[in-house]
Amino acid sequence: MTGAALDTAWAVRWVRAAADAVAEHRAELVDLDRAIGDGDHGENMDRGFTAVREKLDDEFTGPGAVLKMVAMTLMSKVGGAAGPLYGTAFLRAATSLGDDDASAEAVAAMLAAARDGVVSRGKAEVGDATMVDAWTPAVDAAVQAASSGASPADVLTAAADAAQTGAESTDALQARKGRASYLGERSIGHRDPGAVSTVLLLRAAASAASAGAESAAGADGDGDAAESRG
Repeated sequence: MTGAALDTAWAVRWVRAAADAVAEHRAELVDLDRAIGDGDHGENMDRGFTAVREKLDDEFTGPGAVLKMVAMTLMSKVGGAAGPLYGTAFLRAATSLGDDDASAEAVAAMLAAARDGVVSRGKAEVGDATMVDAWTPAVDAAVQAASSGASPADVLTAAADAAQTGAESTDALQARKGRASYLGERSIGHRDPGAVSTVLLLRAAASAASAGAESAAGADGDGDAAESRG
């Protein structure tokens, strides 16, 4: 089952849901970052996505255009490491998607492009206790799901689930990148805030896709019912 492709409306729903999730978990992200860094991740992400939300009523030519807006806004509004990392991720994702609706394979490719952007910008690898530890299993799960014939929504759900597991794995890792690396072994036992925010964004993408699929199914059902009465 391939499922419905993801369109511009999905991208807007995704970003709006991401802004909601970041706002809801702002304090959690602050606390996670305060334990191993300078404590600004939650504030920076919330500031960036608040600015993004204000632009969601603009006209967009396709899902890629929505993600490009996110990239440009985050890079201009978000301080610390998160702005360049997420800005690059969304920009690479935007380029990968373009203006066409996204199939399951295109969704997997988009996530891979985003992950590669993070790696290129931050020079981190799996095992360094960074957001890459969430992004890479997410990409692997997405590629596997897409190759198995999953719908775009299910591809995103698989990615978010794998990202959650990856984020949890950073608890046992010694940080080797960023401010957390200055703590050495004392960084062990702390979850990486960037990995956690990655999960929030991917969960938002999945929920936005599932909501769109349910809406489409409901519309089809209403149409079938109308035809049966006609």
